[in-house]
Amino acid sequence: MNSIVRAMKKQALILDFGGVITKTLFETHRDTERVLGLAPYTLTWQGPFAPESDALWQDMCADKITERDYWHIRAKETGLLIGKDWQHMQDFVLAARGNANPIDFIRPEFLVTLAKVKQASQASIATAILSNELDLFYGKDFKKTLPFINDFDSIIDATYTKILKPDPRSYQAVLNALNLKAEQTIFVDDQWRNIAGAQNIGMQTVHFDVMQPQASYHQTLKLLAIE
Repeated sequence: MNSIVRAMKKQALILDFGGVITKTLFETHRDTERVLGLAPYTLTWQGPFAPESDALWQDMCADKITERDYWHIRAKETGLLIGKDWQHMQDFVLAARGNANPIDFIRPEFLVTLAKVKQASQASIATAILSNELDLFYGKDFKKTLPFINDFDSIIDATYTKILKPDPRSYQAVLNALNLKAEQTIFVDDQWRNIAGAQNIGMQTVHFDVMQPQASYHQTLKLLAIE
């Protein structure tokens, strides 16, 4: 992927990774249970799909814990169910998804959207990923298995920068990589705090609804004047 984007790029689509490009772990509980040898419906936490029954998710949304804290706790809990002492979210993800075809966990709506952007942009729209934990959660080799990864002009991953959204510096890092101003970009994320952070520096935004991915991507394409 290109870390420096040609000056001809006039705008950019910047995507979060987990939840926006990939399906959430909430959506694939049944697959996780099957792979780990757990009885169906053992995993009951549903995050945004049933926040009223997920107190830990509510704590995260109230900024009592971070998103990383949430997933560290869920990974630890799930590991103990199969006698494993998982200390990192990556242990969970690799156990649940490591032997599967990565495309099985990619949102088909994302693939359609990326294809439309590539077809319609005539090289004027840059694409980037801005993630808090891409390699931290999925492992450094995961993205190499994704056939579309080289379509992105830049990937900014806080696994390495150590600067997490919604810190303004995280957004500035991707703007610098793309050589664009905030108002030239559309940022898509499923966490409201990250959307608010992007809006605070002048980015256009789409608050991605994991329960309505098609509608969220349709909104994104409208902002890009593709649909």
